[in-house]
Order: sequence, then structure tokens, then C-alpha cells
Amino acid sequence: MKKIIRVWDLPIRLFHWILVFCIIGSVISVNIGGNAIEWHAYFGYSILVLLLFRITWGFIGSTHARFASFFPSKESILNYLSGKSPRVLGHNPLGAVSVFALLFVLGVQVFTGLFVDDEIAFRGPLSKYVPNLIVSLFSEIHEANQVLIYTLVAIHIAAILYYKKFKGEDLIKPMVSGDKEIDPSEEATYAPADLGRPSKDGFIQRTLALVLLSVIAVVVGYLITSS
Repeated sequence: MKKIIRVWDLPIRLFHWILVFCIIGSVISVNIGGNAIEWHAYFGYSILVLLLFRITWGFIGSTHARFASFFPSKESILNYLSGKSPRVLGHNPLGAVSVFALLFVLGVQVFTGLFVDDEIAFRGPLSKYVPNLIVSLFSEIHEANQVLIYTLVAIHIAAILYYKKFKGEDLIKPMVSGDKEIDPSEEATYAPADLGRPSKDGFIQRTLALVLLSVIAVVVGYLITSS
């Protein structure tokens, strides 16, 4: 009988899938152009709220959502690549690098987007507070950074397919159900401490996440509309 361990709490799962939806919506709306650019901005603001939530949750959230539980180091990456490190329930070292890289490039994208001014259909809410030189620079970064986002997303998807096909590990199912199923014959490949640290995912945890997300959304909404 397989051992079932809660790895991803509901707030993390919702963050992940809403972020996916917002990224897709952002890409579609910016390519449509015209009046759809307003929706592009809304998706961007939503991503900003989600990123601020994820960063905060990375310090106060459940076990495997915390950055401290999967922060990559040179040693951990080399041990993983050489097959010397035990399996983990959450993000492995390479997965951790991917997570931090995505958070960074998405952060750069939403931050620079606040200062963009295309002089046609959209003007970022903070563009009026900085010189035109800064607006032009951030607009160029916003445009160029898309390539990094597409590249990292492609690598992320490729990694999911690789683990499914060649390692027999489904990375999507736990992000839907929250649980990871461990076969008794595989328990020895995990660090005992890791198996003994399921993520909390109860009423208190979810309520805290909802309050946190609501506060961030209200603050971001106020700052954007009042600018």
C-alpha cells in the first residue's frame, strides 16, 4: 500500500494554476493588441499580486512551500546531478533553480510593466513618476524579458515531460491533488526527515493564505488606482 504525503498545500496549488492562467491570458492579450492591451494590464497586475503572495508564503507557508526547504546551493545541485542526493518530496535542486528563475523574470516583467508607455494604447501607472529615459529603458527590458519567460516556461514544461517519460514521476498530479504517493519500496531513496515533514494544509493555513492574498490585492489595487 502506497504512503500518501501532503506536499503542496491548497494556497500553493491555486497560486500555481492561477499564475498559469494569467501568463497565458497575458500572452494572448498582448498579441491581440488594441483594446485587449487593457486586459494585458489586468493580467499583469494579477501576476504582481500572485508573486507578492508567493514570496511572502515562501517564508510563512507550509513546509514544502517555504524557500528554506528547497533553496538550492552549489553543493546540492552537484550532488543531485551526480546522483548522490536522496529524492525529495518537494522541489529538487534543479527544480528549485527553475522556480527562483521564473519568480525573478516574472518579477522583472511586472515591475517594468508598471512604467511602460507605448504612447498608443497603454501607459503604466508609475510611468508619470520617472523620466522618459527610464520609461524607455524599462519598456525595452519589458519587451526583451519576454524571451526569457518563454524560454523558462518551455524548459519547465520539458522537465515535466522528461520526468514523466524517463523517470516515471508525475509532477502534475501532486500539484492538482496536493499529495505525493510513495511506494514502500521507494521510501529508502528519500531522506527520512523529508518523509516525516508533510505540509500543513488545514483551515487555519488556508484562512491565513486568503487573508494574506486579500491584503496584498487591496494594497496593490489601491496603489495602482491612486497613481
